[in-house]
Amino acid sequence: MTLFIDMDEVIADAYQAHIDIYHHEYGTSFTKAQCSGKEFWRMVPEAHQASVKEHANRIGFFKDLAVIPDSQEVIKELFKKYQVYIASAAMQFPYSLKEKSDWLDEFFPFIPWQHRILCGHKHILKGDILIDDRSYNLDKFEGRRLLFTSPHNTNTKDFERVSTWKEIALLLL
Repeated sequence: MTLFIDMDEVIADAYQAHIDIYHHEYGTSFTKAQCSGKEFWRMVPEAHQASVKEHANRIGFFKDLAVIPDSQEVIKELFKKYQVYIASAAMQFPYSLKEKSDWLDEFFPFIPWQHRILCGHKHILKGDILIDDRSYNLDKFEGRRLLFTSPHNTNTKDFERVSTWKEIALLLL
């Protein structure tokens, strides 16, 4: 069986990175809980929204993301049972392709480069399971679709939801 796993908001905490950058630049403090149901850029004053949208275009944004808890251990185990591929939209932001690859080398060195799909649209993926935080990526996937909880998708109801990697382990191992 083929299992595709997204990066941002599934194994790499990009949402918290946006919060941290904004806090550093504007001296505010947001929590993920406060952002429930919204993209982070929508949480800030309109005058700051364009700046937040530009975070991902900065050098270093993707290389310093925190690892989502338990993802490393569970994915190691999933590799024993599935053909696991990391599938991440890495073409939208100029520095993300290299930074995402370097990040995987550092935090998921057991995932060989042959199992990394750094692409544009994910509608090309054909497999058995996709774990992603974005409903538009899950919409066109023909296999089992697992929506990984992130603050921006808490109101999405159309997919089987998973909120932690321990939940994924219970479902798939």
